[in-house]
Amino acid sequence: MPDFLKTTLSDGPPIQPLAVFLRLLVALLLGVVVAWIYRHTRKSSEISSSFPVTLVLLSVLIAMVTQVIGDNVARAFSLVGALSIVRFRTVVRDTQDTAYVIFAVVVGMAVGARDLWVAAIGIGVVGFAAYLMMARAKVFSATQPPYLLSLRVGIGHDLEALLGSALTSKLQGWELMSVVTGKQGLSLEVTYETRLRPGVSAEELVKALNQVEGIQRVEFHRRGFEQD
Repeated sequence: MPDFLKTTLSDGPPIQPLAVFLRLLVALLLGVVVAWIYRHTRKSSEISSSFPVTLVLLSVLIAMVTQVIGDNVARAFSLVGALSIVRFRTVVRDTQDTAYVIFAVVVGMAVGARDLWVAAIGIGVVGFAAYLMMARAKVFSATQPPYLLSLRVGIGHDLEALLGSALTSKLQGWELMSVVTGKQGLSLEVTYETRLRPGVSAEELVKALNQVEGIQRVEFHRRGFEQD
C-alpha cells in the first residue's frame, strides 16, 4: 500500500481518556457561551425553549465526532454515511437560528480538533457581531415595520377612488405588489406593501377598510410572516 494511503487510513496517536474528558468539558462550557449569546441577542418571543439546549449539546457532540474521526479519512466517510440516515423534521423558522446551529457546530469542531484559540476567538467575534446586529435591529425597529395589506375588491370599482381616503389617513405610503383575479373573475385580489402611520393600530386600519363599500375581505400582516 502506498505511504500516502497508510497515512490517510491510520488512526493517529492514541488519545488519553483524561484529554478527551477535558475537551468535552471545554466544548460544554463554550456551548453554554454560545447559548448565552443566542438568548441575549434574540427576542424572547422568538426563542424556542429547547433551542439553547440543542446548541449546547451540538457543541459537545461535534467535539466527540471530531475526536472519533481524528486523522482517519476512511472513518470520516463512514461517519458521514452513518449520520446521513438522520432526518430532522423540525423546520428552523429563522435563518439566524440556522447561523447559531452552524456556530455551535464549528465551536465543537474546533475544540475536538484541539484548536481552542479558533473557538475562543470565533466566539468573541461572532458574539460581538451578534450584539452589533441586535443594536442595529433595535434602531430600525423604532420605525414602523413593513406590512402586507391584501384586499379583495369587487370588479368595477376604481381602486384609487375606493381606497384613497382610507389608506391616506392610516398609512405612511403604499406600493402595489400584485393584482390577481378571484372568484372566477368577479373580484380582484390586491396586495400592497405599506407601513402604518405612528399611533395607528392594525385594528383601526382593518375596521376602516371593512366599512368601505366594495371591499369584500381584508388581510393585514407583517412582511416575512405571510400565511401559507
